Formats: sequence, C-alpha cells, structure tokens
Amino acid sequence: MTKFILKRILYGFGVIFGVLIVVFFIFNVLPGDPVEMMVGQRSDVATRDAIQKELGLDRPMSVQLGYYLNDFSPISVHENTQYNLEKYEYIKLCKIKKSVLVLKKPYLRRSFQTNKRVDEIIFDHMEGTFWLSISSMLFATFLGILFGIVSALKPNSSLDYSLSVLSILGISVPSFVAAILMSWVFAVILAEYTGLEVTGSLWETDSLGEGRHLAIKNLILPTITLGLRPLAIIVQLTRGSMMEVLSQDYIRTARAKGLRNYKIIIKHALKNALNPVITAVSGWLASLMAGAFFVEMIFNWKGLGLVTINAVMSLDFPVVMGCTIFVAFVFVVINILVDILYAVIDPRVKIK
Repeated sequence: MTKFILKRILYGFGVIFGVLIVVFFIFNVLPGDPVEMMVGQRSDVATRDAIQKELGLDRPMSVQLGYYLNDFSPISVHENTQYNLEKYEYIKLCKIKKSVLVLKKPYLRRSFQTNKRVDEIIFDHMEGTFWLSISSMLFATFLGILFGIVSALKPNSSLDYSLSVLSILGISVPSFVAAILMSWVFAVILAEYTGLEVTGSLWETDSLGEGRHLAIKNLILPTITLGLRPLAIIVQLTRGSMMEVLSQDYIRTARAKGLRNYKIIIKHALKNALNPVITAVSGWLASLMAGAFFVEMIFNWKGLGLVTINAVMSLDFPVVMGCTIFVAFVFVVINILVDILYAVIDPRVKIK
C-alpha cells in the first residue's frame, strides 16, 4: 500500500509540474505589460525597474520560468539578501555559498490590481466554492444513486424512460444556460412563492452593514444548477452498473435462498455496483470547482469562480494563474485519495 500511495503522489507532482509549465507559458505570451498593470502609466523609471527585477521580466523566458517555479516550490534557493527574501514567510534551512535554502509557503506572486498576495485571495474566496461544490456533489450523488437504483429495478418502464430522458437533458444543457433558466424561473417568475433571489452569497450582512449571518437559501439554486450534470451521469452509471450486478449468479443465489429484496440490493448489489459511481463522483467533485466559475458569475456567488472571471476581465494574470494551479492541485489530491479508496473497498483492484 505504501508503494502504491507513493507512486500516486509522484504522479500528482508530475501533473502539477505540467500544469505550472503550461499555465506559465500561456499567460506570458498574452499581450499586456504586467508592470503597467501594477503601477500604471505614470510610474517612475526606478519603480518600474524594481518590479521588473523582482518578477524577472528583464531576463529571458526560461529564466522567468525558473523564478516562477522557485517561487512556487516550498523548498527553494534564493540569494542571501533581505530584498530577495522579504516577500516570503520562510524558515532558513542552510546556506549554499552566496545563496540560502529556505522552507516557505508557495508564493503565487501578487495581484496586478490590488497588490494583494494571490494565495491570500484564494484563501479568502475558496470557502464559497468549496461549499457550493460539496453541496452540489451531495445533491447529485444522493439523488443520482436513488434514481439509478429505481431505474435499474424497473427497466423499460415508463419511469425508466422518463429518468433516461431527464438524464440526457441534464447532460446536454450547459451549466451557464441552466443557471440562467433556474434564476429566471425560481428567482424571478416564482420568487413570490420560493422566496429565492437571483444573486447572493453564503454569508450576508444586515442592512446596516453590521453582523454576519449564514444565508443557506442562497445556496439552493447554485447547488441544483451545478449538480444537474453530475446527477445525470450518476443516474446512468448507477443504472447500468446495478443492472449488470443484478444479473450475476450470486444475486440469483441470494434470491433462491429467500433473502429479502432490499437486503439483496443494499448489502450485495449496491456495494459492488458503486465502484464506477465513486470514480465518477471523485472526478466530478474536482471538476465542479472549475465548472462553478460561470455559475458563480451568474448568481454573483463569492467564490473562486467569480474572482477568476473578474481577474480575466481585468487581465490580472497572477490571480488567474494562481486559481488555475489551485484547482489543478485540488483535482490531483482528490484523485489520489479516490484511487486509494477504490483499492481499499474493492479487493479485485490490484495494488502495484
């Protein structure tokens, strides 16, 4: 098991490294002067030169990439001067000639617009996206498994066909289109009955700007909207997997022994049918963080999606790069955990 986990972690490091390289080159070939975005057109030459030197913009692209990787790495080498280390929160490990080896938090640069550290911006906004993704996945998983079981137990019935049609519709409709329709129907036309609003966040302040309270109702429409596509996928996966398991010999044997139907379904069939569902849930949970971007924009939900879209509109590349790398990191971590879980719950999976 230890070897299996180490291999998955090394694979994850490889993926993150690849994402870093791709993201760096994509955003460094786009038009725009980072220094001008940070300090404006009327800045003095000394300030511009200092910022260019700090970001390495006066060096070749390969050197700039090295600086970016060095900033991101938790263990990195820097010149042993206060100027080169003052932007980090670090612990000095040892000296290497004129340089120093330090342990630090990954440094994702600073926002061009606010000059705030990108990791602080991500930390401030990740809560909204996290709870939106979790609630959407719970909504999709619970209903998806339930509808999939019902559909598998009554194949080719009118209920089965209805669920299949709804699943296809859920897969076909893009999230941003569903978000517009959901907000229009339930927060505009039926607002008198639902009490829901078009926009809102997880936390709200009162009319006087004092106090902070949890607004769960604002989570309802974004959750349903974001959960529709994974719900449709999970319904179809559960249905197909359950029908395959229910046709196995050991299920027929259990029925011949007189076991009750619900015990056969819950204790025998469902456990073996959930493997592809678990894989889908893991992939969708990470993907929902990226898919939440447009949903957050339409519902004005304060999360990583909204801050990333705003950063794209204002050409705030460090924020966009940092959010992209963070989502990739979450995706890798979730997939590693699910690979381990998959190997634990299914003895048929060989750990190598």
